[in-house]
Amino acid sequence: MNILFLTLVKINDVAERNIYTDLIRVFSNNGHQVCIVSPVERRYKKPTAVFTSGNVRILNVKTLNIQKTNFLEKGIGTLLVEKQFEKAIKKHYSQIKFDLVLYSTPPITFTNVVKFIKNRDKAVSYLLLKDIFPQNAVDLDMIKKDGILHRFFKQKEKQLYDISDYIGCMSPANVRFITDHNAVDPKKIEVNPNSIEPLEINVSDEEKKHIKADYNIPLDAVTFIYGGNLGKPQGIDFLINVLKTNAGRKGLFFVIIGQGTEYPKLHAWVTSNKADNVLLLQSLPKKDYDVLLSSCDVGLIFLDKRFTIPNFPSRLLSYLENKMPVLAATDSNTDVGEVITENNIGIWCLSGNIDEFNEALLYLQINSAARHTMGTNGYDFMLKNYLVEQSYQTIMKHLKNV
Repeated sequence: MNILFLTLVKINDVAERNIYTDLIRVFSNNGHQVCIVSPVERRYKKPTAVFTSGNVRILNVKTLNIQKTNFLEKGIGTLLVEKQFEKAIKKHYSQIKFDLVLYSTPPITFTNVVKFIKNRDKAVSYLLLKDIFPQNAVDLDMIKKDGILHRFFKQKEKQLYDISDYIGCMSPANVRFITDHNAVDPKKIEVNPNSIEPLEINVSDEEKKHIKADYNIPLDAVTFIYGGNLGKPQGIDFLINVLKTNAGRKGLFFVIIGQGTEYPKLHAWVTSNKADNVLLLQSLPKKDYDVLLSSCDVGLIFLDKRFTIPNFPSRLLSYLENKMPVLAATDSNTDVGEVITENNIGIWCLSGNIDEFNEALLYLQINSAARHTMGTNGYDFMLKNYLVEQSYQTIMKHLKNV
């Protein structure tokens, strides 16, 4: 079976580890021919190019900057990417008849390129819904509700849902939100959560000490790590309040790694306050990040409390993979808190409630047995619910006759 995968994630090597490449490898390992279309943003100063990675063909299409850039360029780039992808597919994949077109949000502007493949090849279309736009932008006051931009992108959203034969949502709350707020046939919507191909990670206490020493992390400190985007969706003001109210606290250390529009704000606070129990890094090579993550004790998740859409952060998976308990501060509409608390894999509180968060922080700091139990529970839960093979089977059940 020939599969076309459209994504805004930059993919150079199918051996990379993320929720998309892990899924692509499963398709490839099961004998399917996979062709990827992904952007190479103008910041990289590279032309459109096609190359092979393993058994997978990758088409990197030159685009404007779409990720981690200002709102204007991101908006224009997102609008242009559909035409750019379609033009590149016609040029480089014209001889391939696709059976399945697989694509994720963001963006919501893939409708025409999906329609082109469906009409040309009679392909089945499957949307991996990872982002509910434009409502998330309305929630964060980035665009005005019922304004021109909101109405325009709402129409784009409707078109994308309509063109999709199936929609895989990250969680039950996502399924409910889509069916409650859109005229979409419930029969084509299902739960298909973020998933990974986990690695067996075994790091000895002695190895953890060496890793911590490499980053000047106190060896006796319980280390709380956040790795991911540092933008408006994360509610950075609350994160800064967490660091502020725990400044100088002995036996406690924060590692924060990520890029995004709010990084300068966070960096300015850490620098001006000379925070000695915080390590802030803008980026690390993936292998180095994985090593550092394996030496930490608790994984952090932050979401802005204003969200009405049920985000479900994929970074949860890396924490569970490392058998780490999770401390999450989010809005009340996501069901990630339910997953965390009902399965005893960590502690959840409402974003903005600093007293409750710090109480949970202290509990996890002083209770090593609880950290161990939650970490083990989380790893077991991941094996039962978040394996990429399960996502593959969820998609393939719709293609038995292809």
